[in-house]
Amino acid sequence: MTQAPHPILERAAANGVALEMQGAVAVVRLCRPAKRNALNDALIEALRDVFQNLPPEARAAVVHGEGNHFCAGLDLSELKERDAGEGIHHSRGWHVALNAVEQGSVPVVCALHGAVVGGGLELASASHIRVADESTFYALPEGTRGIFVGGGGSVRVPKLIGTARMIDMMLTGRVYDAQEGERVGFAQYLVPTGTALTKAI
Repeated sequence: MTQAPHPILERAAANGVALEMQGAVAVVRLCRPAKRNALNDALIEALRDVFQNLPPEARAAVVHGEGNHFCAGLDLSELKERDAGEGIHHSRGWHVALNAVEQGSVPVVCALHGAVVGGGLELASASHIRVADESTFYALPEGTRGIFVGGGGSVRVPKLIGTARMIDMMLTGRVYDAQEGERVGFAQYLVPTGTALTKAI
């Protein structure tokens, strides 16, 4: 007998996050390749819903991005002016979603390739293990756009690479390639291009 799809997971899939079980591993896929898997409010809510409703048989989760990039950060086409109260409320939504990744019921591995930028780096830093392939690059361009990391990255990223390196990235727009990223601590594993997902699983 086939189990009916969970309505929350169906809604998440409609908003750009798909879940597939591979044995005891919940494989969570960001599904906005035309947007380089950029994060909008619907995608953030979908991530929250998936990680708050993982199947009971899941013993670990792997997050990866469809297409050529893991996640290029905030979807700037949906960026809008907010007053201070709205900004705090919006940021809290990101915190809830990324806390569900970091503090959920299973260890989370991110399979990284292409852009791991801005909010994408915040998402990756909420995971417990990061596997990067040689196409990966890391950046925090928020400072060059006059905005600040809003999803907890100001706490999580310095734990990986140190405060001074994060400040440098925020102030200068510095980009780290895959080799530099592994050296400074963004990823624990560096693998050939196209193999990060297999290694992560």
